[in-house]
Amino acid sequence: MTAVISKISGTPDWDNIPVLPIDRVLWTDDTGVRALGQLCYDEENLYVHLRAFEKDIRAENTEPLSPVHEDSCLEFFFSLDGLNRYFNFEINPNGCACIQFGPSRADRINIVRKDGEAYFDIQTGRTSDGWEVFYRIPLGFIQLFYPDYRFEGELAANLYKCGDKTANRHYLSWNPVELDKPDFHRPEFFGRLSFE
Repeated sequence: MTAVISKISGTPDWDNIPVLPIDRVLWTDDTGVRALGQLCYDEENLYVHLRAFEKDIRAENTEPLSPVHEDSCLEFFFSLDGLNRYFNFEINPNGCACIQFGPSRADRINIVRKDGEAYFDIQTGRTSDGWEVFYRIPLGFIQLFYPDYRFEGELAANLYKCGDKTANRHYLSWNPVELDKPDFHRPEFFGRLSFE
């Protein structure tokens, strides 16, 4: 799939940002859980809004790099260099984040910042029908790994919703993942996101 990341000036107006449905049910029966994602950017930040529609929310993990995928979890994975390496941002309803970078599930570095919640401006909240998370990925953070990078061209990416240990285990994606068992760490199934 291909979608556009909108350029903004000022604070994101989420009511006017295109929605990416995270609605492809994978590897389990359909539990009714759904999610959506929205992305936009300015000269300094990539802004992310993910929202889950689920009634049985699990939020046990509270420490950075905890296994948040076991909780109700919303995830954004993206690659800048032709799928050789990718970032994964996995966040639960507590704002607890697992952020990593590398070429595969087995070969990743963990990214931990003492001020991570503030640096990425992670904000979570419960809604009447689930929960949501807002955060930003500063261009300066990406440039630690890719010094010459600018928000232009395309990203290879996918958006996910999972809950390995929730009351109703579920796995959903924006772009299809054509595998027989759960594995989101497969960049060959990323879609394309173009900077407007």
